Amino acid sequence: MDTHTLILTLGGLAVAGMASQWLAWRLHLPSILVLLLVGLAAGPMTGWVDPDLMLGNLLQPLVSLAVAVILFEGGSTLDLRELKTIGGAVLRLCTIGVLVTWTLATVAGMFLADLPLELAILLGAILTVTGPTVVGPLLNHVRPKGDIGPVLKWEGIVADVIGATLAVLVLHAIADTGPDSGAGSVVVGVLKTSAIGAVVGFLGAYALVIPLQRHAIPDHLQSPVTLGFVLGVFALADHLQAEAGLLAVTLMGVVMSNQRRVSVRHIVEFKENLRVLLISALFLVLAARVELDDLKALTPGSFAFLAALIFIVRPAATAVSLWKSGFSRQEQIFAGWMAPRGVVAAAVAALFATRLEGIVEGAEALPSLAFLVIIGTVLVYGLTASPLARRLGLSEEDPRGCLLVGGGPFGEALARTLQAQDIRVVIADTNRKRIARLRLEGLRAVWVDVVADHAVERIPMGGLGRMLAMTPNDEVNRLATMNFVEYFGRAGVFQLTAGGNEDGAAEMRGRPLFGGLGFAELNRRMAAGAQIKATPLSPEFLLSDLNAIHGNNSVPLMTLAQGGKLSVLEEDPSRELPDGTVLIHLVDVEPQDRA
Repeated sequence: MDTHTLILTLGGLAVAGMASQWLAWRLHLPSILVLLLVGLAAGPMTGWVDPDLMLGNLLQPLVSLAVAVILFEGGSTLDLRELKTIGGAVLRLCTIGVLVTWTLATVAGMFLADLPLELAILLGAILTVTGPTVVGPLLNHVRPKGDIGPVLKWEGIVADVIGATLAVLVLHAIADTGPDSGAGSVVVGVLKTSAIGAVVGFLGAYALVIPLQRHAIPDHLQSPVTLGFVLGVFALADHLQAEAGLLAVTLMGVVMSNQRRVSVRHIVEFKENLRVLLISALFLVLAARVELDDLKALTPGSFAFLAALIFIVRPAATAVSLWKSGFSRQEQIFAGWMAPRGVVAAAVAALFATRLEGIVEGAEALPSLAFLVIIGTVLVYGLTASPLARRLGLSEEDPRGCLLVGGGPFGEALARTLQAQDIRVVIADTNRKRIARLRLEGLRAVWVDVVADHAVERIPMGGLGRMLAMTPNDEVNRLATMNFVEYFGRAGVFQLTAGGNEDGAAEMRGRPLFGGLGFAELNRRMAAGAQIKATPLSPEFLLSDLNAIHGNNSVPLMTLAQGGKLSVLEEDPSRELPDGTVLIHLVDVEPQDRA
């Protein structure tokens, strides 16, 4: 391929990748699905893109390095404190669940997809992964209640590493010593991979944290230096032991995001943006490598294999893993219906097929089967996960929970009142001392920069249906509403009026809160002794009666209807509220009470 053609093709791929991401956003579809379809159209269907001709021997290393960056970014989203409550379930899913999936997928591959034993074992190992690139967006869309969402997020990232490592070790057992004598080498390989990956990843993280802490790296170089470290750690670990690099970079991301010596939030944001580009390029290139003849060779047995993965393998794996785990039957059913495959499955299957050509008959079927599983699982789970969660009572069509961003003492009092009314509340803040204090009080608080890209992935979104931006910084409030409008819709994002007056209303991006009162005024009233109360209204005690008692000393904030619907008030109600409504309002201390 000549230089001009190569440049034109690479530029076209970049445009196609971003266009696919935009189209997926507009159609409310998983981006991976659109990317795969565009990649198949660009490769086997039209012949416009031939990745092997374009990149040659560079294809495999570039794919591996891209996967490394994606797994580092995924590891950086994990909060180790979550393991205090969900650690046992995550461990069982990533050990027992992986083994059950591997075994049953191998059996299904042999008897349904008609694969030789060694290929069935290899494909079974590959398909033990789920993947944060597809699980995360689905969870954000469904927003399941409780801890099952964080468990599935952890599984998606950790199982990616475990599944890819197992698959590589099985590959070496097949290619080097034959399938009949590979068990011992797999066990030794797992131990070596775990040890080397853990050591290199931990040392790599602190080799970067220490100069960052000492300000030895200027701000404008911190993101590119981190990217270089990630690629270097992956290459070193992979050189010492095949595929130890995946574990190393994932652990590096976990360590860096959970250490307290230096903030790496701005660095992780850069990796989040890079991840979108890498995922787009990877899926387009890998889908383009699939041969049209391989797609035509898919048999009814291939689709039966897909059905077995969805309806038998995954439910069995989660049932065994979560048995007596404390999760409800509904949560276990939902977990059994959430195993879409992502970028690691696609990358590993495509690369392994090339390595096994001429060694194992039928190896060329691996990519087409893997892509069938990816497209099938993303379609099935993407279209059905949300209705199933609502049917199981794990999510609501109109969730009433609130994400409170900032708010000071007023926001804390509002959170306590809402929680007392059995309404889920999550407080997002960047003050770690405040978060620790709120958690001790029994409130759910998370450390997150709400204006950062993918901030939603760091927030337990289950049961949340609206966001209230209540920081003293008008710009932060505007950016926060812009960041979350995709998830809550324009009707579900609110912010305090800029500056607490009407002049700033034109610059607002969210719906105004509480009659235009600003942060300073609300918290001034709290400092003067005001309280937030929940007052039930009835035919015997109407809103007019409440106003007669408190007058201007009462500021209506929210209403909770008899059926449980929560409404955030933008201004004072102009008419009587229905019988059974609970009015949540800010009540100033009366003059006699002050005395």
